[in-house]
Amino acid sequence: MSFQGNVFDFERINLGNGNYLHFINIPTLNDDITSRIDASIVSICEGATDTDIPTIKQRLIAFLLPKKGSTTEMGAIAEFFGHLYLTEIGFKQEFLFLNLEEGSIKKGFDGYYSLKEEAWIYESKSGSMATANASHESKVSLAYSDLKDKISGNPANNPWQNAYNHASLVDVGTAESIRQNLKALARAFTLGTRQDIASFNIIPGSTLFLEGEWSDIDVGDLAPKLEQLMKSFSFSKIQIICVNKASTDLFWKYLEG
Repeated sequence: MSFQGNVFDFERINLGNGNYLHFINIPTLNDDITSRIDASIVSICEGATDTDIPTIKQRLIAFLLPKKGSTTEMGAIAEFFGHLYLTEIGFKQEFLFLNLEEGSIKKGFDGYYSLKEEAWIYESKSGSMATANASHESKVSLAYSDLKDKISGNPANNPWQNAYNHASLVDVGTAESIRQNLKALARAFTLGTRQDIASFNIIPGSTLFLEGEWSDIDVGDLAPKLEQLMKSFSFSKIQIICVNKASTDLFWKYLEG
């Protein structure tokens, strides 16, 4: 599997069989990252629309401002940068970041992507290093558990129907074959059939906000822990994404700039 280049400080480990570990450090939003956000923010949030950047910034501010300081704010910012990284390295969004009805982040799966002929399902979890026992391993494990529940369990909402609704929007530009597959999965869910997560390509993601003294991800320490954790997971293929980010304020400075 080949990936496009990207603007982030990152390290990627190829585990073989289409499985990868990604480690990204975002201590600041430098000019390259800011330019990439400018180039991607509209498509991430709304798809192929002609909305200008100031307008999309105001939409995000309107959503985030009432939730400032909450886990919802933290989760939304973490998820946005997950989408930014994935689209930067070549994944195609088959959804909108902003929810269809509410102007909030979407329900169901955090992300449904395609990469060449393969579909990938993304789940993002985040936390603050100020929280006791916060770790990338625990967030990745939680992201996997949520993916398993949505795919194989009994979530309150039909995640496949939500994914289909997003993929069916003209501005998303999803291929007919992907939409038909999502429709079939949505129908099966409605009729009571659940899927085996072992049949799907998954992307569990973890973001930790340091909110203080900066440190890069210790890849030498974390990678073996993730490889051990993966032994308890079921999947067709997996890509694990871990992000260290300085603070939520970085994104606010961009939005308000």
